[in-house]
Amino acid sequence: MSKVSVLVVDDASFIRDLVKKCLRNYFPGIKLEDAVNGKKAQSILMRETYDLVLCDWEMPEMSGLELLTWCREQEHLKAMPFVMVTSRGDKENVVQAIQAGVSGYVSKPFTNEQLLSKVRQALHKVGRLDALIASAPTRMSSAFGNDSLSALTGGKPEAIKPAPVAAPSKGLLNTPPPAAPAASPASGRGQGQLRLSSGTQQCVIKALSIKEALLVVRRGEVLPQVLESAVLDLEQGDNAEVARLNGYLHAIVAFEPRPDSDWLQLTFRFIDQDAQKLDYISRLIARGTAQKHFVPGA
Repeated sequence: MSKVSVLVVDDASFIRDLVKKCLRNYFPGIKLEDAVNGKKAQSILMRETYDLVLCDWEMPEMSGLELLTWCREQEHLKAMPFVMVTSRGDKENVVQAIQAGVSGYVSKPFTNEQLLSKVRQALHKVGRLDALIASAPTRMSSAFGNDSLSALTGGKPEAIKPAPVAAPSKGLLNTPPPAAPAASPASGRGQGQLRLSSGTQQCVIKALSIKEALLVVRRGEVLPQVLESAVLDLEQGDNAEVARLNGYLHAIVAFEPRPDSDWLQLTFRFIDQDAQKLDYISRLIARGTAQKHFVPGA
């Protein structure tokens, strides 16, 4: 029986690597290929057949929606499972993808459980899940009969304890630490929403460049992790323009020089290569969107 083959399409190499690593860990017998954008994926699909496509929406040259539309117009690709993996989670975008013939939807940032669930569902619908199980080691094959992720991993996953958050050096912070605990972040422009796999929280943009953003967030029960993928939603301008910027957490430090700091400072690295998003970031920088000074509770 031939190996199950999956094409991963995303202009961000970081996301492609995350998806492929997840699939290889849980489906050792899977065959994986990738493409940097829709145009490249189109070229690959014209000469090769795949059991599943996992595709980003916003990409240069050809978007995921355009690739999906093209696939559904091809006789040999009409029934091929096509799952969108994207930060576009608004209702109208979901409806648009469904109308174009999408097989499933995974919102960024995603957990391994969410991605694996969609992959299993998509392959099961076309009768290829059994082939995937057959190519996996025996110790894993017996686990696929249960729908829970705990069955896949042989039990409940062990909780990962976050590493201690280090206090920042004086050179990293341009503002003095607050004298008292904060109640809420400063209001006004320079705010956004940071979407992590553990949930969504408000953040303040302390600094912004074409490659990264320096964010301040309230510390929660679950600490964010270095290298964790995330999506930064920014709403700016008179027309409430929204940009969804994909990236990962490059560094995490305590905003205040003490271990029980109520605030965390995150370095969020952008991974999008989309020209429109890069232009949007440039315009934000030109407007002076970032808060030059941030005092919690001010």
